[in-house]
Amino acid sequence: MLIRAGYDIALTVQSPTPLVLMLEVHPDREPDLMTPQIPMFDPPVPAQRYLDGFGNRCTRVIAPGGTLRTTMSFLIADSGLPDRQMPMAREVPVGDLPSDCLVFLLGSRYCETDLLSQTAWSLFGHLLPGWNRVQAIVSFVHHHIRFDYSQARATRSAYEAYNERVGVCRDFAHLAVTLCRCMNIPARYCTGYLGDIGVPPVDDPMDFSAWFEVWLDGQWFTFDARHNTPRIGRVVMARGRDATDVALTTSFGPAILSGFTVTTYEEVY
Repeated sequence: MLIRAGYDIALTVQSPTPLVLMLEVHPDREPDLMTPQIPMFDPPVPAQRYLDGFGNRCTRVIAPGGTLRTTMSFLIADSGLPDRQMPMAREVPVGDLPSDCLVFLLGSRYCETDLLSQTAWSLFGHLLPGWNRVQAIVSFVHHHIRFDYSQARATRSAYEAYNERVGVCRDFAHLAVTLCRCMNIPARYCTGYLGDIGVPPVDDPMDFSAWFEVWLDGQWFTFDARHNTPRIGRVVMARGRDATDVALTTSFGPAILSGFTVTTYEEVY
């Protein structure tokens, strides 16, 4: 299938302000692009692209005083298949993990493994290791947290989400990631596009989405604690330890989000 995706975002600053934007699809998905992904800026500003330490595509700009608008629209090919399932996938002992997986076992800004380790082992320590244990974590988080856009908070951590039992997709992902890491299962946070493809449309405005990936049987698998079901048309933009590493916009000075629209849908001819 073909997916049309893009955004229209405006940031207002009082004086020239450096920005880092993480708004392009991940390099893993660049071969699937059917049209170029070219960010446009109004007013025009010089832009420098680079890859960060996690392999995400980033753009540096300096926003002049006033409002800087950035837009992009692209077409990307997708298999049209739901997230891959492998119920027999096994956990990999820590001693056998690739070295680059180890960072995804550690606590991070929004994933306090030290505060949730005892809880995780009491809830999931008796379960058979592997896919079923991860799915049990996903199902627990899905039912433990109530989704509510009005309760979104940029500083909410996994431990706070566990106690408050409310949040948005990033909170579902942070808690699931943390519980997996507590069980010695490498887990990384993901952000990207996820439209209402193959599911009934919802009334909420379209937004970027957050999910996570775990390392089982020598490969990464996608899980989504908010939806708790395999989905179609997921387009990853960035991966990292938590939301800190994959912030859509980072401003080095005061900035107000003055416009925000996200588009993602199946293109039908």
